[in-house]
Amino acid sequence: MALLLFTAIMTTSEEAELCFPQLNSSCRKIMRPHSVSMLIYITLSSISVLTVVLNLLVIISISHFKKLHTPTNVLLLSLAVSDFCVGFLMIFQIILIDGCWFLGDLMCAVHFVLDYIITSASIGTMVLISIDRYVAIYYPLLYPTKVTQNRVRICVSVCWVACVLCHCLILKDNVEQPGRYNTCLGECVVVIEYYAGIVDVFISFIGPVTVIVILYVRIFVVAVSQARALRSHIRDVTLQGSVRITVKKSELKAARTLGVVVVVFLICVCPFFCVTLSGGDSVVSVSSAAFVMCLFFLNSFLNPLIYAFFYPWFIKCIKVILTLQILKPGSCDANIL
Repeated sequence: MALLLFTAIMTTSEEAELCFPQLNSSCRKIMRPHSVSMLIYITLSSISVLTVVLNLLVIISISHFKKLHTPTNVLLLSLAVSDFCVGFLMIFQIILIDGCWFLGDLMCAVHFVLDYIITSASIGTMVLISIDRYVAIYYPLLYPTKVTQNRVRICVSVCWVACVLCHCLILKDNVEQPGRYNTCLGECVVVIEYYAGIVDVFISFIGPVTVIVILYVRIFVVAVSQARALRSHIRDVTLQGSVRITVKKSELKAARTLGVVVVVFLICVCPFFCVTLSGGDSVVSVSSAAFVMCLFFLNSFLNPLIYAFFYPWFIKCIKVILTLQILKPGSCDANIL
């Protein structure tokens, strides 16, 4: 997944300084103007810190307040956990800015394993979110009984466990013999077998993205038709019908909000995979690699901002947390909806 990107980052000019000056087998640093390097460091560090803090607020909010314990929010919690981890993984990317890896071969392998697992878990959670909204819109009467918190928790757990097992198996050789594919000291590279790579791309990218797009196209069609029906029959509904309309409106709003999350996710993630898949022997420029990596990380930073914009309860939760009202007895029962 990230092999070509990091390989590209390690490809530098011959005039670059060595990562380990005392060793002839050392890799070469990427040489940039000091101002450019500082700008990159500050930008990535800021995004990393904000990503960790904002997603931590989402995790605390959904975990603490009982009113937020819904099947859909369980999925948002899983997404926030993966985004929270991405914020920490950005530290490794910051270390690699100059094209040198100083943490050893084992940590390099661990970094890639975590990268694969968290990326796949995020995409898997997006698929579950799409399925959740599809069932809520297409089968509104069955949704409360078929989609329960326990079932969603089981699906999320299966998703994470499957991602861990799958990518530990795919990267097994790299973990057992860390650094076996490095060409110089200070390099961080992993290699996946050809067929395993094809399976991984299909499971982690092509398959999930196809499912997400198909489901949300169908959701959009239903949402448009229901919105027209609501507008045309709003004057003739009974009180009972009004209740049903309110429910439908809330589901449509949730679908629209999570649709924004999914679209932003696809915009940020697709370039990452496209550059990665641009060809085994083709040269990926350092600038394009850096751009898609930053775009990929930016998605984890944007998700909490989307919640803040579309979900009033998130703003209320932030106020309660920052003012330490969350420490008061019984705060978990507060009505923040």
